[in-house]
Amino acid sequence: MLGEYDIIVVGAGHAGCEAAAAAANLGSKVLLITMDMQRIGQMSCNPAMGGVAKGQIVREIDAIGGYSGIISDKTMIQFRMLNRSKGPAMWSPRAQNDRWRFAEEWRLMLEQTPNVDFWQDMVSGLLIEGNKVKGIRTGMGIEVKAKAVVLTNGTFLNGLIHIGEKKFGGGRMAESAAKGITEQLVEIGFDSGRMKTGTPPRVDARSLNYELMEEQLGDEEITGFSFLDIEKIKPEQQRSCHITYTNEEVHDILRTGFDQSPMFTGRIQGLGPRYCPSIEDKITRFTDKDRHQLFVEPEGWNTVEVYINGFSSSLPEDVQLKALRKIQGFENLKMFRPGYAIEYDYFPPTQLSHTLETKLVENLYFAGQINGTTGYEEAACQGLMAGINAHLKNHGLDQMVLSRSEAYIGVLIDDLITKGTEEPYRMFTSRAEYRILLRQDNADIRLTPKFHEIGLASAERYENVKEKLSLSKKILDFINNYSVEPALVNEYLAENGSAELNQKVKLSTLVPRPNVSLQKFICQIPDVQSFIASLDSKRTIEALEQVEIQLKYSGYIEREKENAEKIGRLEDFKIKDDLDYHLIPSLSMEARQKLSKIKPSTLGQAARISGVSPADISVLMVFLGR
Repeated sequence: MLGEYDIIVVGAGHAGCEAAAAAANLGSKVLLITMDMQRIGQMSCNPAMGGVAKGQIVREIDAIGGYSGIISDKTMIQFRMLNRSKGPAMWSPRAQNDRWRFAEEWRLMLEQTPNVDFWQDMVSGLLIEGNKVKGIRTGMGIEVKAKAVVLTNGTFLNGLIHIGEKKFGGGRMAESAAKGITEQLVEIGFDSGRMKTGTPPRVDARSLNYELMEEQLGDEEITGFSFLDIEKIKPEQQRSCHITYTNEEVHDILRTGFDQSPMFTGRIQGLGPRYCPSIEDKITRFTDKDRHQLFVEPEGWNTVEVYINGFSSSLPEDVQLKALRKIQGFENLKMFRPGYAIEYDYFPPTQLSHTLETKLVENLYFAGQINGTTGYEEAACQGLMAGINAHLKNHGLDQMVLSRSEAYIGVLIDDLITKGTEEPYRMFTSRAEYRILLRQDNADIRLTPKFHEIGLASAERYENVKEKLSLSKKILDFINNYSVEPALVNEYLAENGSAELNQKVKLSTLVPRPNVSLQKFICQIPDVQSFIASLDSKRTIEALEQVEIQLKYSGYIEREKENAEKIGRLEDFKIKDDLDYHLIPSLSMEARQKLSKIKPSTLGQAARISGVSPADISVLMVFLGR
């Protein structure tokens, strides 16, 4: 009835949407199957994109040619660049979004993407012949054939929702769980596990007293996520978020519900996210804290629904409401729905290759929470790479694997398949050893040319990168050769606590000074102003930023590049999948077990496996040399 497809994507959350869009834009005929067409691209939890390290991922997705950055820019109601007071490796864009507009924009963009078909149904099983996937079977008994299948099931695989002592099946509130796939995969040899995540209550803005809370404004300059020229809101149009705090009375009320909490009575078996704990987790783990910060976040432009970020809970609804009303500004609070926890099946990601294809079943790819990750951004980038690689493999082309020195996406995927995860994995800048190279500002320079070659990143994106690089070189050459008169800059230097000049110096020697800004310097020097104006380009501000970062951090950048090149040499040592590590007696027993389980594709990946020592790597190098 539905015909045959190149790729079937199961699930239309952030991972599924990016997988479908990428594969279709590369030329594959794609079927996107979801249980509810009205919830495509749904923001299941908080109405925001980006944040520390996550913002870098969204910019990388955009640089590659994905949609998340464009949709975030089109639907944002507030924008902030986090960590501006720190070095550029830490700068992280974050947007508050209109939840309904975000989902609407995803659907509209997918509907306007040639090669994407839709089908509303539950997928109950896979069609597998030998060790190859051949398609899917739906809950209505329909079989659809495909050359590859990408599973992006989110929290729906045997999902179980908990509120106090109540529990019921569901992938999200008021949505059915998906059954059948886990059981089939386990039967053919996959390992599976259970994980838990949670979400806070949604409340009525009309019942809140914002005058008792701290207002959190958006930035005066809105950079956004996409490297394309997407029309965004004006700074003065932004909606404010607000901050308030729990207190000891709130904590005492919450404790009265602990005997009914599924977290503490053992009814929830899955592990929750360490870095996004529930409020009951916080007051149990951080007993020295007498308050916890809460962010009061609007859900959109034209709604009174509000998200209470920081108050994730699975306690009984009456306990949640009673505790919330003891928070400053929440005294007359009305709740739309309580917070809840959800348990779901996942598959330890050590069962995947770097392309996100499963090792057991050929042409079957996993992306998103099925791999044990948490977060829209983490899911979206996995879906993007799974969709790209499914298309490339179908066409007999070399698959795309990003290294740890190329992208946060590379770090995330390598962490998952090399180290695995026993709790929901979330990306942080600290996970990336080359974070000075992996900045949000240069994601296009790092990734767009590579993905333009395979036909995903558009010609417009590629031309923008070339222009940005060309402008950066022109500006850098000018600055390296221009000498500054003391009279022009001494006042500025003194105001910023920097030593004044007593003779002319090259402008490039002043930019690396602390508290000195290249863009502010331009205002002091007419010649430089004239030169910058003569460039006459939309990319000038971006180029200036690149030049300033290069001048201020060149030593660190070069050191990281050297380290990446040294470590990268280990990636040149390829290891065959069928290597029997038990035949190498000089390896430690732990190394033999870990290497046999994970089957690293390179010596570099082997070196990152927990339990494999430098001595084991030396043994492997000798063995491979033979």
